[in-house]
Amino acid sequence: MDVIMQWFNDVLSLIRTMQIKDIIDIAAISFVIFGLIRLIRETRAEQLMKGVVVLLAVYILSSIFGLTMLTGVLRLLFEFSVLIIAIIFQPELRKALEKIGQSGFGRKYLPFIKNQKSDEEVAAINRAIICAADAATLFSSSRTGALIVFERNVKLSDIADTGTILNSDPSVALLGNIFFNKAPLHDGATIIRDGKVYASGCILPLTNNKNVDINLGTRHRAALGMSEISDAVVLVVSEETGSVSLAVNGNLSRDYDREGLIRILNDLLVDDTKVYVKKSSKFSLKRKENKDE
Repeated sequence: MDVIMQWFNDVLSLIRTMQIKDIIDIAAISFVIFGLIRLIRETRAEQLMKGVVVLLAVYILSSIFGLTMLTGVLRLLFEFSVLIIAIIFQPELRKALEKIGQSGFGRKYLPFIKNQKSDEEVAAINRAIICAADAATLFSSSRTGALIVFERNVKLSDIADTGTILNSDPSVALLGNIFFNKAPLHDGATIIRDGKVYASGCILPLTNNKNVDINLGTRHRAALGMSEISDAVVLVVSEETGSVSLAVNGNLSRDYDREGLIRILNDLLVDDTKVYVKKSSKFSLKRKENKDE
């Protein structure tokens, strides 16, 4: 009982000496730990973390029982733990940094790095949108599979390097030739950058989401995978059904006609005052609050 009372008094003494900066420090550490748990949950990193906990328990026990050699080896292992973690958790760390980079913090609080589009760039993007919508309409009627990636803030040069660099002005004829089923580039994805057909025949990463509809083929899974690791907008035309779909932020919306496709692509690629919220099988628009209005 005395031990409990002593512990309670120590806690009260600690609370009395706490300052605002201590509370902020604790909240920040809690936020970091929570973020790490969310990051590794239901991934291979979760199993690796369990292994780290086991090694830590073995280290404590070896220290208690005086196992000098085992303790020394584990201590050496933990001394290089930062480097080991960076190597083992490289995919998870990269994903976390990409999410931080894609967040709205920089655009909201760091206006000097904001990417403003010129009138010429907006006109080029609009032309690319119309060409893509016209081509998608033709592909839909002819049951031609297509995969078109509209690059936004996250540059996709590493993905483009897996294909053929074109850097050409968009046209329905060009997209038709690229995705013609006997053309050498038709199996890959085409990347649209700044209103130009930047690269074709590119290989996209497939989604790891196990809840994806089992009826979706490789094109749709690649579109979802690309939208999960970047802020790209990915247009897919199904070879089997001819349906036109869009993948954004790991979500898939289907069955677009030409007018609807042009409208939503314009909102996503040109009008940055709007964000998309997943609602059933469609995306719904929600305008951001603007204090200047």
